[in-house]
Amino acid sequence: MTTQTATNPLYEALQGFSVIDCDTHYTEPPDLWTSRAPAKYRDQVPHLRTVNGSDMWFVAGDILLGPVGLTVVTEGGEKVLGKLGIRDFSVLERAAYEVGPRLQMMDRLGIHAQIVYPNASGFANAAFLRVPDEELRTICTTIYNDAVAEWQAESGGRLFPQALLPFWDLDATLKEMRRCVEDLKLKGFTITDTPERVGLPDYGTPHWQPFWELANDLRAPLNFHIGSAGGGFSPFLDSPWPSMGPERKMAIGATCIYLDNARMISNLLFSGLFDRYPNLKLVSVESGIGWIPFVIEAAEYQLDEMCPTEGKALQRRPTEYFRDHIYACFWFEDYGPRVMMDKIGVGNILFETDFPHPTCLYPKSQEHLANILSDLSEETRRRVLQQNASELYGIPV
Repeated sequence: MTTQTATNPLYEALQGFSVIDCDTHYTEPPDLWTSRAPAKYRDQVPHLRTVNGSDMWFVAGDILLGPVGLTVVTEGGEKVLGKLGIRDFSVLERAAYEVGPRLQMMDRLGIHAQIVYPNASGFANAAFLRVPDEELRTICTTIYNDAVAEWQAESGGRLFPQALLPFWDLDATLKEMRRCVEDLKLKGFTITDTPERVGLPDYGTPHWQPFWELANDLRAPLNFHIGSAGGGFSPFLDSPWPSMGPERKMAIGATCIYLDNARMISNLLFSGLFDRYPNLKLVSVESGIGWIPFVIEAAEYQLDEMCPTEGKALQRRPTEYFRDHIYACFWFEDYGPRVMMDKIGVGNILFETDFPHPTCLYPKSQEHLANILSDLSEETRRRVLQQNASELYGIPV
């Protein structure tokens, strides 16, 4: 599929490409878990209740997971500003949770395929840590993966949800990784970026060696989405001054949360993981790209200044590790994609819309892309809009 024809000559910059949107979200329908759960757990898996006029997810009886989803596009396609989400599921845009309307929306926006992340479970499954029963947690995880595999198949090769993992149980994680890739044919995984915040060993410890080995063997991308840390940390609560109003708090939290992924990238660049597992590919999702040249430059400088001994264990430089193993997504930015692609690496950049979240490009993604990419070469546009994602996730175009 190519982007739609438009009268504005700027849109010629988008013609001929199968645009792949690398960060969107699935607003889970109310019966996703209850319709698939074993009888033993049917009243324990996530379900919606209306509380004080708001639809909320609950699990294991009365454990609150959160609101219906960070969905701000209403039925009819209007985008609500100044809110993190709409309270009533019944007024949400059906493209947020149904395949047919989603594909129609993608056609209107000129998008061939989308990578899809969850909402209710947390962006990397951390919300289910509130459930004391580990078996129930894992069942919630596998049911979600079953549901989105059906969604992927129904989409005819255009929607690619990233699988959840029961990361609190390493053996269950390895089992689910194999099942998702080999049986469900899912294309990748969404992972927490800081397991140490929830009482698990950090990614540099031997505990995770089997995880990295299997990810390396499966060659499935590992995606760390902003806000996936868990453990109670929230840039929306911890970054703004308490005296700020609610809308300014949201804006400040949204600004600071992008940079939180710099921590994960920095750790990866100094970890030595890529020396041992050369097939690993990791994606910084919804974090933007304009700050990345500074982080890489700082890593290069600090390696020489701070690591005269430990640095000798690394076989390559931070820049080389980033270019070969790490990707990052942009959406609203102008300066970063227009000016800094060469500094970041044209082969490391992915495009996203973040539909249907509060800061998504919807419904003006074509207009934005045309404005910022029209002066770049066709080769660069093709790689950023299509080829990087096609090769990374194995999506035919």
